[in-house]
Amino acid sequence: MELKVFKDTLAAAGGCYDAKAELPVETEILIPDYLPQVFKIVKCFVSLVVLQKQILNGRITLDGYLRCTVCYQAEEEQSLCQTEQKLPFTRTIDLAPAQAGDGQIQVGGEVEYLNCRAVNQRRIDVRGAYALNLRLVCMAAQEVVTAVADCGAEQKTALLSGIRPAANLDKLITCEEEAAFPETPAAVLDIAGVGLVEEVKVISGKAVVKGKIQTRVLYRTGPGYQLETLRREVPFNHIVDLENVGEDCTCFAAVEPVGCTLMAGQEGQTSLSVSALLHLRAWRRVECYGVADAFSTRYELKETRQTVTMEQLAANLDELVETSVAGTLPDENAELLQCFVTLSPLELTEAGGCVQLRGRAMAHLLCMNSLGESDCYDKAFEYTLPHTLEGESGQYRAESWAAPAQVSWSRTGGEVTVKASLQVTGLVMQRQTVSILSDLACGDPLERPDPEVALRIYYAKKGEALFDIAKRYHVSPNTIQQCNRLEGPALEQDMRLLVPMVV
Repeated sequence: MELKVFKDTLAAAGGCYDAKAELPVETEILIPDYLPQVFKIVKCFVSLVVLQKQILNGRITLDGYLRCTVCYQAEEEQSLCQTEQKLPFTRTIDLAPAQAGDGQIQVGGEVEYLNCRAVNQRRIDVRGAYALNLRLVCMAAQEVVTAVADCGAEQKTALLSGIRPAANLDKLITCEEEAAFPETPAAVLDIAGVGLVEEVKVISGKAVVKGKIQTRVLYRTGPGYQLETLRREVPFNHIVDLENVGEDCTCFAAVEPVGCTLMAGQEGQTSLSVSALLHLRAWRRVECYGVADAFSTRYELKETRQTVTMEQLAANLDELVETSVAGTLPDENAELLQCFVTLSPLELTEAGGCVQLRGRAMAHLLCMNSLGESDCYDKAFEYTLPHTLEGESGQYRAESWAAPAQVSWSRTGGEVTVKASLQVTGLVMQRQTVSILSDLACGDPLERPDPEVALRIYYAKKGEALFDIAKRYHVSPNTIQQCNRLEGPALEQDMRLLVPMVV
């Protein structure tokens, strides 16, 4: 009689590989004639926009641009102005042979260092570096034993449950809305936004994503440094074609604004155009039973084991996090004009025996000092999401996007307190490993040391599994269960068991 081994191929999670790269920030920005000349550089910001990412021939290729924004003070009337430039890039990163293969690419980063100076009244020189953090999350097709039969085989199965990615899309979208200003802006200092997804539906290979982008336009209506704010909601309704994605899939979407412009229309109307990255993720549930352990009541079995890693959704992030930071102004007589908050990517950290998501941020306080010059004072702070996860940080991976939804400040003398509401959306995945048989074969017939013994007494402890006891004596677990009139596969108390030595 031949041992029957049934196998199946399971879509399991593969390895997670981290890589780092550096993008140079080297550019000269020429101030156009319609903007005032530069008197003083106030602040320079650099942000990352990745438009395309792919794996080909053992390499990761990234395409996108760095958005470089410079805020400066003009020569006349202390006017605040802004100019920006996009720095396109294509970056290729070689993978090790063990890392090559299909998978999801996560990209983040932050400014490593940045120097910005005015070469003359019409030319700004920017030099620095942007640090990229990449993570490749691979999938692996693993063959597992799902059942065994004949040759006196007994088996213990384990449920392998997880998710399999069906779509991983990052797409640039554009939405527009009319914006009515009380007075026509003379200059726009900043346009920022927060994307809110209200509905995601999958219908016949298409995903419909609806929501809005809450935008804030910071501008001035005349010469000087007095600033006004206009808030406007820009709705979006976008349809995305998704192959192999059906209604059995679960979808997640996040919208990350990456650029905004004002366009003058007819009859004094102004159109607000917002560019945003739509991050769409879809997955299916995967479940099957695999043989975790096996033995034979008649033969020695030769087994080959492997570790299968399955991913589960641990948390769906949609949080409004309240945080604050306080500090003293270097110039206590400075006039506080505005405050910006920039955020670094969230990280998984361990604290107090649990895992949390923690982020770093920087508050940028725009002031007019006592000398009549614009300055920007920076204050770093940290924030933590309320979610807590059990285990170690290495068991999880997070993909998230954060943006300041609301920023306010108060001042008492030279002390300033900044309060920020941060909108955080994303996914946290948990990885669990299970030891499963990948192959099984019959060996020599069993040789029983005491063939004349028909019954043994075994003193069992609470929690012991009948399968493990049966494997020790190479008898059927059902035989032990029936002989001792037991109901469950594990013992609920210490007890004495009768073990019939039946082949």
